[in-house]
Amino acid sequence: MASKVFLDANILLDFTLKRSSYDVSKQIISLAIEGRIHAFISPSIVHIVGYWLTKGYGSSKAKELLLSLLTEVTVIDLNHEGTLNALISRINDIEDALQYYTALHHNLDCLVTNDKPFRKMSMPQLPIYSPEEFLKELA
Repeated sequence: MASKVFLDANILLDFTLKRSSYDVSKQIISLAIEGRIHAFISPSIVHIVGYWLTKGYGSSKAKELLLSLLTEVTVIDLNHEGTLNALISRINDIEDALQYYTALHHNLDCLVTNDKPFRKMSMPQLPIYSPEEFLKELA
């Protein structure tokens, strides 16, 4: 199964803010900590997660949590051509398109998200899984 995995912002938010999908998100983060997967995010995910963590915990704690996550999760970015491809893709949500094409650009194995409409956009070259589907595929 996939070893290079792009994590959508909601996975990190569920884990750090202990939201309803905390347990399954914790399992995925644990896989990265154990080295069983290589987890990746984009700079915009750092921005999104940082915003919500600051609202929830304050700036100092938000930075501490992000720095801790980034010891196990690698930040990757998208070039100009990839950005253009994302914008002309069939994925209507711009943020989702940019995340998807970032993962494609870096030849990742899959993308994991709790975003149901985003998962429906999955294309053969890069599957999109819910956290539960991902863990099932990995088992």
